[in-house]
Amino acid sequence: MDEELFTKDTTIDFRDMPLAERVRPQTLDEFVGQQRILEKDTILRNIIENNELTSLIFWGPPGTGKTTLARIIANRTNAHFIFFSAVLSKITEVREAMKEAEFNLRNFHKKTILFVDEIHRFNKAQQDAFLPFVEKGVIILIGATTENPSFEVIAPLLSRCKVIVLEALDEEDIYTIITKSFENPRSDIQDYRKMFDKKILHFISDYACGDARVALNSIELIIKAYGEQKEKLTVERIKKLLEKNNLFYDKDREEHYNIISALHKSLRGSDPQAGLYWLARMLEAGEDPKYIVRRLIRFASEDVGLADPQALVQAVTVKDSIHFLGMPEANTALAQLVIYLATAPKSNKLYTAYKAAAEDAKNTSHLGVPYHIRNAPTELMKDLGYGKDYKYSHEFEQAYSYQNYFPEKMKERTYYIPTQFGFEKEIKKRLEWWKKLREKEQKK
Repeated sequence: MDEELFTKDTTIDFRDMPLAERVRPQTLDEFVGQQRILEKDTILRNIIENNELTSLIFWGPPGTGKTTLARIIANRTNAHFIFFSAVLSKITEVREAMKEAEFNLRNFHKKTILFVDEIHRFNKAQQDAFLPFVEKGVIILIGATTENPSFEVIAPLLSRCKVIVLEALDEEDIYTIITKSFENPRSDIQDYRKMFDKKILHFISDYACGDARVALNSIELIIKAYGEQKEKLTVERIKKLLEKNNLFYDKDREEHYNIISALHKSLRGSDPQAGLYWLARMLEAGEDPKYIVRRLIRFASEDVGLADPQALVQAVTVKDSIHFLGMPEANTALAQLVIYLATAPKSNKLYTAYKAAAEDAKNTSHLGVPYHIRNAPTELMKDLGYGKDYKYSHEFEQAYSYQNYFPEKMKERTYYIPTQFGFEKEIKKRLEWWKKLREKEQKK
């Protein structure tokens, strides 16, 4: 296996690599955690030990061993191994690798393992590029993703891969990984072991929340900050250091929800400048743009609503542009949407209307549909009174005719009351006009 394929810059000194890279396990014996998928006679164990190559998707949280397992598979096979990051690599580079794989198979009968980190970052068109080569057996595809592959990987590709689910590492696993890193001759941190007592190591293990990379990055940061000092380390000092440096933007931790909340509230407060800032905070930290746009689609209906019906159209259009363009090209589309939503007229009347209707629906689900608005596709249904006395509005003056559309034992309700802002001002006029027609008809 060609080790230089793991990194494009072959001039990097091993000691300059991050600690997590220096101590990355090379064999299954060195690997810690994920026993559920690695115990004897499991599919993955058999694949690795028996060299039974097949395309795989590793799905799990960050820092749980997805990339490491791919490299362990590569270390045990004679196949050519190529590493790609969906964040950094261009699709043209992938196509060139496919051609190389085809050449190697045709001329040397040598297969190629193509590992794609964060495969969910490739859009549909980019993922399509893999399909013919996977189908023909030119490459063994191993993809790693933190997102549900049933949503983020195209169905034809997913059907040709075995999905292996990895779980967040428990605190004991993280603790073991940390202690082993001090013993690893490749780590170059053996001299600092005395700085860390058990209490501190357990704190870091807990702080990492199942992410081995976060734990090892924390160790490295602490050594850089306090390695030359003789003061005794305390949990309090380490906690302040880690919070100050904000080591990571974990998509499952509190700060993730704090920042999306800040974006949401900035838009609700009609502040496009703050909205752009919080959007940039998330995108530059590696947040999945599809998660952001899902929240913005919700905002378009919940906080803008019918005050500007185009808001939802704009949001869905940006969702499509993300799938079509991918990142980072789609970042300006997201910025455009943030500014549009921040400067749109606001109304939450759709949200409050549905909430009230849903509450009534729960309490009155036993009430039947009135006979006059029931569907009557058969003669029997018509004989039973289905659809009888229904008034077809288009047959009446001004295309309106009053009739009760609520269950017979339920009083009519008013859920949606539009504001005076944006398009809701026009809706309000229409509702008032229909109300006058209804009152006029009721007097007859």
